[in-house]
Amino acid sequence: MMLRARPTTERSHSAAARLVRAAEGLVGGPLGVHLRAWDGSEAGGSGAGTVVFRNRRALRRILWAPNELGLVRGFVTGDIDYDGDIVGILDQPEIVKRFGHHTLKAVPAAQIVRAVATLARYGGIGRPPAPPDTEIPAHRYSLLHKHSRSQDAQAVSHHYDVSNDFYRLILGPSMVYSCAYWRNGDSGDLDTAQADKLDLICRKLALKPGMRILDIGCGWGSLAIHAAREYGVSVVGVTLSAEQRALATERVRAAGLASRVEIRLQDYRDVTDGPFDAIASVGMSEHVGQSALGGYVRHAVELLRPGGRFLNHAISTIGPLQPRRRWSPSFIERYIFPDGEILPVSTVIDAMEKVGTDVRDAESLREHYGLTLRAWVANLRENWATAVELVGVERARTWLLYLATCALAFERGRVGIHQVLAVKLSATGTSDMNWTRESWITR
Repeated sequence: MMLRARPTTERSHSAAARLVRAAEGLVGGPLGVHLRAWDGSEAGGSGAGTVVFRNRRALRRILWAPNELGLVRGFVTGDIDYDGDIVGILDQPEIVKRFGHHTLKAVPAAQIVRAVATLARYGGIGRPPAPPDTEIPAHRYSLLHKHSRSQDAQAVSHHYDVSNDFYRLILGPSMVYSCAYWRNGDSGDLDTAQADKLDLICRKLALKPGMRILDIGCGWGSLAIHAAREYGVSVVGVTLSAEQRALATERVRAAGLASRVEIRLQDYRDVTDGPFDAIASVGMSEHVGQSALGGYVRHAVELLRPGGRFLNHAISTIGPLQPRRRWSPSFIERYIFPDGEILPVSTVIDAMEKVGTDVRDAESLREHYGLTLRAWVANLRENWATAVELVGVERARTWLLYLATCALAFERGRVGIHQVLAVKLSATGTSDMNWTRESWITR
């Protein structure tokens, strides 16, 4: 990343100053960020860092996609860069307010004309630059086949079959790609917080020696290994990622648990060898989608024995579910999670209740995920050169932006995350759960 001392003066007619004024006209107020242009001129506010337009092509990216996608393309390719703390830059009030949500629909025509004239003055008019190689074309994933087995497998492979070494660099030794559980707040460390999260799940499921457990979306096998080693259970873990399955199988063997942990390359819909005493699904149902959620929950419950517990750990929306905005392409859809959907926790609970389970608990871990993501950002920045060697600079920049924006989304209450625990009632309507929450989460 670029590092350069900030000049103490600002020229009112410099490229940076004119661009800041044009942008402020479009968004209707101060940007609250500091900008450096390709000619070295600077303008704007002060804060955690500086946004850098490294060349004139950055202007064309914004002109041809005046929304989230244009900014992302500029950053991923390096046309737009930054100095300082990327999370801090994105956390400035106007960036948080505008990023990904501002459109030109409500902007007066005169302001648009002035902004376009400024872009033209500095070479912003011209052919649209090609998108980064890491961007998924809009036509790649068909709405007609959304959440079919083949398209789900393709979407999961896009995200997870990147490089196990790259994920280890970001996630650390725990290899857990989901929200950690920070018992001691930000004074703790990531690996301990992830171990505590795995144990929290096992306690909520009331695991005991001899039980048979299903781990839907098992990742690199961390929960399966923890449950088998610490609680004496047998685990079936399923994933659609070939690279995850290969490393998870290797880790299970290294832990001496091959007789009790089986890792399958299998769609959860194809698991038919129940019953299981408990089922965990951690960070997987975001790939299921609203249309398939009912079938997903129903199948999981069918695989449970009466009295068995089902824990679903998933990112959730906050506020009313918004309609899909086809006119405003999403960074997450085009670069990170094709076909992914985040739903309100109420929708998940409703789906569980409709199949006859007794929902016993819903716990928010929103603040915990903000801390987790900041730890991943720190890992990536600390190991930047290695990350670039593993996956290339564009993919590394994609992930840096993804993790930083997600950290702020959780910290600022734009998205949440919940663990929902349900029990499959027996024919008489009873379960083996104790009556107090403390009794079934305390080991």
